[in-house]
Amino acid sequence: MKAIALTLAAFLTATASPTTAHASPVLLISLDGLRPGDVTQARTRGLALPHLTALAAEGAHAEGVVGVLPTLTYPSHTTLITGVSPAKHGISNNLTFDPEQKNQTGWYWYAADIRVPTLWQAAHAAGLRTANIHWPVSVGATGIDENLPQIWRTGTADDAKLLTALATPGLVARLEKQVGAPYPQGIDESVAGDAQRVRFASALLAEKPQLTTVYLAGIDHAEHADGPGSPGANAAIQATDALVGQLVKAARAAMPDVTVVLVSDHGFSAVSTDINLFRPFIEAGLITLDAKGKVASWQAMPWLAGGTAAIRLARPDDAALLARTRALLATMAADPRYHIARILDRAELAKAGGASEASFFVAFRPGAQTGRDPAAAIEAPAVYKGMHGYLPSDPAMRSTLIVAGPGIAPGRDLGVVDMRAIAPAIARRLGAKLPDAEVAPAF
Repeated sequence: MKAIALTLAAFLTATASPTTAHASPVLLISLDGLRPGDVTQARTRGLALPHLTALAAEGAHAEGVVGVLPTLTYPSHTTLITGVSPAKHGISNNLTFDPEQKNQTGWYWYAADIRVPTLWQAAHAAGLRTANIHWPVSVGATGIDENLPQIWRTGTADDAKLLTALATPGLVARLEKQVGAPYPQGIDESVAGDAQRVRFASALLAEKPQLTTVYLAGIDHAEHADGPGSPGANAAIQATDALVGQLVKAARAAMPDVTVVLVSDHGFSAVSTDINLFRPFIEAGLITLDAKGKVASWQAMPWLAGGTAAIRLARPDDAALLARTRALLATMAADPRYHIARILDRAELAKAGGASEASFFVAFRPGAQTGRDPAAAIEAPAVYKGMHGYLPSDPAMRSTLIVAGPGIAPGRDLGVVDMRAIAPAIARRLGAKLPDAEVAPAF
């Protein structure tokens, strides 16, 4: 992985021309769930993507990006702006660990949970202006001058008030007046919601921030609902392609020397089966439910992550509890009803850079995902038609990288890239530094 990452860093350094030795502003666009083949094989897949394919032809692109464990949105996006794995940056899942459901399905919205410096902070330390539109884990992020963070709670009108209160003071009102429309609710993951965010992002780009991060969720939303490669998912990709065109046009109109970095966070797999991981833990007495079916107490608990699940222990250093849980997992792995491909222990987790809070990680075979109903059968029809979160070694989980800007050689295939290599490469383009990055480019 390190060799792959250094290849990317060396390439970006080597292709910088003498006339573009100065720092370049960067527009970082994330299209949640965009598979690399959707761009490189667009015509074969029946996709018309004029803007994405043109960007790839104009600049460099990766064959695929190997992500982090788990291949979920929030851990991946935090790696994309820090250059380190979840074990180091601290965002190990989308949802916070909440076995007794006291946090009301709270996500890792708050940048205070990130344990290492971010690109926003690195850019700000280099004297650069920054802007953010809807990037995960950005509430309260330091280093962002104009911040429209991602957060939601109920989907009611109060969410708009919450976002306004958490955004840069006065920013929502100023941009809503300029754009002539309300900023969309954080819970709105549709392509239509993305289109509205692009209007706000375009307004911010006109102000020439040197680093702008933009996150669009519509592709992921459609792939969960309809499955990857479905007509619904393909329609979302094609509509999002037009939004990318709008963002690139706005950025280049304001900053002709801008570097556009387009990424995604993970790939996608079709799924058909939900697996109830809670039942065996309940039957083994490791989870106790009350009369209403709520968790009353627990000793070992699955922390669901789509195609995987972390297993956390109430007492991680309790040898007896660890052995008891290991034995239960071995029994489950031998039962074909659980569709388990692999179980990782602490040592394997540490090597993979996964959640440091977990004692084990359960990885499912393709087609199976974690179910959320403790009362369900072990196997049940899947709620979603598409899922991610599987091991990053699964080629279907590879994500997208396209880089276009001054000094980037056109049409270059970067091969397979380590996701941790992207943030330090962006930092170099900005003339900034990420000292904690696990894979650092050569300056």
